[in-house]
Amino acid sequence: MSKFKVGELFAGVGGISQGFIRAGFDVGWANEIDKKACETYRANYNHRLIEADIHSINPKDLENIDVLSGGFPCQAFSVAGYRKGFDDARGNLFFEVMRLADHLQPKAIFLENVKNLESHDKGNTFKVIVKTLQDSGYYVKSAVLNTCKYSELPQNRERIYIVAFKNINSYYSFNFPGKTSKTINIEDILDVEVANKYYYNKSKYYDQLKSEINKEYTIYQWRRVYLRENKSGVCPTLTANMGTGGHNVPLVKDGKDIRKLTPRECFRLQGFPENYVLPEYVSDTALYKQAGNSVSVPVIEQIAQNIKSSLRINDELIGSYINKSSKEFTSEQIDRLVAV
Repeated sequence: MSKFKVGELFAGVGGISQGFIRAGFDVGWANEIDKKACETYRANYNHRLIEADIHSINPKDLENIDVLSGGFPCQAFSVAGYRKGFDDARGNLFFEVMRLADHLQPKAIFLENVKNLESHDKGNTFKVIVKTLQDSGYYVKSAVLNTCKYSELPQNRERIYIVAFKNINSYYSFNFPGKTSKTINIEDILDVEVANKYYYNKSKYYDQLKSEINKEYTIYQWRRVYLRENKSGVCPTLTANMGTGGHNVPLVKDGKDIRKLTPRECFRLQGFPENYVLPEYVSDTALYKQAGNSVSVPVIEQIAQNIKSSLRINDELIGSYINKSSKEFTSEQIDRLVAV
């Protein structure tokens, strides 16, 4: 049985591709506009990467895929951002996803965004997204999942996941993954030997940090003028601005001193494997941004597994109808058959 194929929009460094590959998909192509993210992406994947603004993509130039995926930019909907939604050009990128989907007609669409998307503008923004998918012939399911509850990763990261199917049988057979009871410890993701540049002993805030950070291997978060201890044993949500300094920086006291997390540790907190290449020619600032903008790979993998199962169920159902009859079916007739 041939593999299903996925195309990834707003690919970043390929977190969604990583999850779908682990679930047994092939990746046909990916699209990303950020130059530095593309450098990291190319260091890890061989499939086609389109480095371009999504507005410039001609869908006729794209290989057909079974699943169209994307974590379209979330700043327009984020609690931490301006919350302008569709009034922000970044919010309107969802309609670019649908422009490509209407041409490609994938069997499924998979989207990821911040939790606040669901409640933005009193829920009206999310209603528009769901209705647009439905108007394009898709049946829609969604769920808000927290990384630390739906994977072993010790990161508090709530995201909304939207899965839409062309066929109602796939829709009915699909379920989001269940919670896990196991989470690895923060200490398990930390390196033993860390370069001096990550330590805060030369920071003007060092005396304050040293007086307040008293627990080893517990994540604290520096919030410009005050410190917050994460008492739940997990890391706060990784953000794109972690490398800019001064705000939202996760800190930890290891056996040596107080320091921030390294880019590699941040990628671990997103579930990327140890052999995932972080190019030396890409700055730490860019790598922090890439990790914060990415997705939690194990959560994506579980959802992708369930998408694959639902697509396979539908394909087998089509096959059973065809095998029971000598009549040749048109694609329209098959669609009507499996919708029964």
